Amino acid sequence: MQRFLNICVAIALTVAVLPARQTFGQAITQAHYLSFRNVEQLQAYLRWRPDAEPLIGAHRGGPMPGYPENSLASFEHVLTYAPCLIECDVRRTRDSVLVMMHDPTLDRTTTGKGNVSDYTLAELRQLFLKDPTGAVTPYRIPTLGEVLEWARGRAILELDVKKPVTPGEILDAIQRHDALAYVVVITYNLESALLYHRLNPDLVISASAQGIEGTRRLVESGIPARNLIAFVGVSEPKPGVYSLLHQFGIRAILGVLGNLDRRAARRGEQVYVNLLEHGADVLATDNVPMVARAIEEFLQRRSHPAEKATRP
Repeated sequence: MQRFLNICVAIALTVAVLPARQTFGQAITQAHYLSFRNVEQLQAYLRWRPDAEPLIGAHRGGPMPGYPENSLASFEHVLTYAPCLIECDVRRTRDSVLVMMHDPTLDRTTTGKGNVSDYTLAELRQLFLKDPTGAVTPYRIPTLGEVLEWARGRAILELDVKKPVTPGEILDAIQRHDALAYVVVITYNLESALLYHRLNPDLVISASAQGIEGTRRLVESGIPARNLIAFVGVSEPKPGVYSLLHQFGIRAILGVLGNLDRRAARRGEQVYVNLLEHGADVLATDNVPMVARAIEEFLQRRSHPAEKATRP
């Protein structure tokens, strides 16, 4: 019976992902949307299975020329390449509104200057966002509420919560927008993960799994595996980390942003394919198009292992 239910869930979720995966890595007019009716479907989708397709974590929402980080336009744009976990950053304004911004200051990514926390939302609304090249775009800073509404029926959000924003504020926003079915909250230590789980036992949490011992502490923490996706760092962990997480049905996120993205830019998509073959389940990247193409290559090799054996 359980196997039958798992198959039904897989079929339902596959139908919700549009279009088919042969378009991975190619910008298209129709986005790759993910839609979940409830948090149980989200949990089932994120669980590790031997046949699960790898996922992409779009770091800061996947900025590209013309598309600034942490903007609704960028979130929509990356979904033209692949279904993505949209990683985005939350800060608080002077009038206590939660907005999307990575840096504590406005200088790098907007036409403003100074601390985000020194501005009201109305003042921030007057600014324009800059793309990764520094070019000014027509896009404005979105609020967390706007992002939560946009993501419904479209994507999974990974919220990177910047201090001094509190877990209570984040969970209140998730509840207010009925967003539990498509939100993952990022934590950086086990204590924070346990706090979020105590506050909302249904919440899906991205938790740190550093090395074998850190991974063991996580899986023995009392947080159910269905509530977890594990970040293993920005360099490849020992193979035992992947196998321990997979034993509990937990997917492993590898941060390729930085050195591994740069290595792939020099050497090609095979860098990412190798990481997936070694056990990574989610690649958190600054290069969504290249990772999307690598996932397609990985899936083709996995479905045709004889072809893989004949390749150089």
